[in-house]
Amino acid sequence: MNILLLVIMVVFAVAAILAVIRIVRGPSILDRAVASDVLLTEVMCVLGAEMAINGHTRSIPVLLIIAAIGVFGSIAVARFVARRDTTTQ
Repeated sequence: MNILLLVIMVVFAVAAILAVIRIVRGPSILDRAVASDVLLTEVMCVLGAEMAINGHTRSIPVLLIIAAIGVFGSIAVARFVARRDTTTQ
């Protein structure tokens, strides 16, 4: 079980580092938005794995809030990009 937890932690850590690199380097706002969604999804997966391993459901409200932030953030970025594209044409 400890080896499995170590593997899970390493995989999520590498994925989070790659997502943060994509957020910092860009090159476009859409790349950054997708990377931030990936990072939020990774946080949700880590919380879900922690709940499954420890056998509790106390983190479900946090998961719902993180999911709502991800959805509303994606909508805001999509509206911003759509508005910016229509003004440049």
